[in-house]
Amino acid sequence: MEFYTVICSTLDKASANVANRLINKYNFTMDNNSSFKSKNYPNMLLHITNKPLLYADELDEIYPDTGCFIFVSQHKSASNIPTLTCHTTGNFNENTYGGKVREIGICSPWVLKQYLLELNGERNNVPQYDITLEASHHGPTSLMKPTLFVEIGSTEREWSDEVAAETICRALLKVIYHKPRKCEKVAIAFGGNHYPSKFNRILLDSEFGLASIVAKHNLRHIDKMMIYQLKSKSTEPVSFAIYDSKGMGVEKKRILLLLEDSGLEIIKV
Repeated sequence: MEFYTVICSTLDKASANVANRLINKYNFTMDNNSSFKSKNYPNMLLHITNKPLLYADELDEIYPDTGCFIFVSQHKSASNIPTLTCHTTGNFNENTYGGKVREIGICSPWVLKQYLLELNGERNNVPQYDITLEASHHGPTSLMKPTLFVEIGSTEREWSDEVAAETICRALLKVIYHKPRKCEKVAIAFGGNHYPSKFNRILLDSEFGLASIVAKHNLRHIDKMMIYQLKSKSTEPVSFAIYDSKGMGVEKKRILLLLEDSGLEIIKV
């Protein structure tokens, strides 16, 4: 049985909203000062921290037996569009928001894909929200188990929305209830903007799972060593590289040349 640790922070309004929902509706009760359990979900632990989520680098020591860390976070954007998002972690250059410089977090392609599928299955509950992937970004990047961020955005109104929090809980608990499987095919993805609509459709409408996603603005930081890291930081073998042919900009030719030497099958979308 896969074991999941869901991490919420008291410093984050959306995160605290979801934690309160798990405690008050889904019967997660205190096991010790920072962790909560529910007899209905024996393979999940809720961890509540008083620290910022992006710097939670100590969790391996606290939960050495976990199979996956899922962080619940508020999401901010300039557009202020109501949004439910998910993404893996990673720094392609600097570590402005946690993690290490040029380090990619470990990904679970099946968990990412299954969460997005379950979230879309709840779409009728939150018709005013966009549901989307984000490209990989920020920390923590050094945890020894796969890491996923699930987020509510983009303003204080949405962070406090109990219907959005309930939707997150329902999607998460459905993922956790599933027996983990493997994606039929797994790729790393390149190009597009921070909200990669083409890669959204790939997860929802095909047999592919995705590990890390590199947005167009980060392509200039990609080299052979980074591609090796993108391939290796996945719990499932990566055999493909998918690129957004209209979303690569001036880096397109250089990235495709690097990928030709990667041993991956290259797919254009």
